[in-house]
Amino acid sequence: MSTAPRPGDGSPATTPLVERAHESIAADTAMDAVTLLVGDLDRQLHYYRDVLALEVIDRPGDRFEGAGRPDAVTLGRAGRPLVVLRHMPDLPPAVRGAAGLFHTAILFDDRAGLAATLASVAQHAPQTYVGSADHLVSLAFYLTDPEGNGVELYWDRGRDEWRHGADGTVVMDSLRLDPNAFLGEHLTDASLESPHAGEAVVGHVHLQVGDVPTARAFYVDALGFDVTASWHGALFVSAGGYHHHLAMNTWNSAGAGPRASSLGLGEVRIAVPGQDDLGALAGRLAYAGVVAADDGATLRFEDPWRNVVRVAVA
Repeated sequence: MSTAPRPGDGSPATTPLVERAHESIAADTAMDAVTLLVGDLDRQLHYYRDVLALEVIDRPGDRFEGAGRPDAVTLGRAGRPLVVLRHMPDLPPAVRGAAGLFHTAILFDDRAGLAATLASVAQHAPQTYVGSADHLVSLAFYLTDPEGNGVELYWDRGRDEWRHGADGTVVMDSLRLDPNAFLGEHLTDASLESPHAGEAVVGHVHLQVGDVPTARAFYVDALGFDVTASWHGALFVSAGGYHHHLAMNTWNSAGAGPRASSLGLGEVRIAVPGQDDLGALAGRLAYAGVVAADDGATLRFEDPWRNVVRVAVA
């Protein structure tokens, strides 16, 4: 299964929103939980809790009574939120080819934990597995949840094993990765008996956008992420030299305009290390003409395709 085109030689032209030297976002910036707007909360909860072995961290609706109670579930690992499922049954499904979520990528701290989750998928929902790839920097397995949201489960090789091009970009590829061989080598009795035990974080978020130059102008020039790779129709960006915290592609969505309200991606969250870093980002957004709601603790704004981004101090 090919989850992405192989790297190409071309790089897209850019049209910056701002005319000043690039100011990088804080090196310790990381991704936080992704919010999904879901139509069938019970079905989605079953998938993320029972198939992907995430723990329910919070369910506000259990603390309230009546028709107006919030209906959302936060799931994660070791107390760290990874996915928030917000019940929005009146929204229509996302339109194929629209901008939005390509996948939420969950990064495991060890291969045994990743193998245990992959084994759970094979046992409980094998039809949601869509492929795998060795990206040189990581080993990745791809899924599609019951409402069509992409999920990546992956493990990183050590940074000392990553290769870089002459221009400093990270060398990545999409090579064959045998899931059965991976399970045979890394699945242990201990991890199989306790699939919830391993730690994990949201390693990166991959978006579908209408065009790469506009994505670069927003996520690089305005927000301050650094370009780490550029493939045909896709851009990879990060903070602090990571292979990518965000990616934007046009493989299914070339020419897409702003999103209509629909199921799917609700919000991408980003964590910066300190209050000064949040203030610096607010300044860059203002300089770029990006309107952001700022309550002193968080910044909330939309990208050019109406994907909601929320940034707060870790």
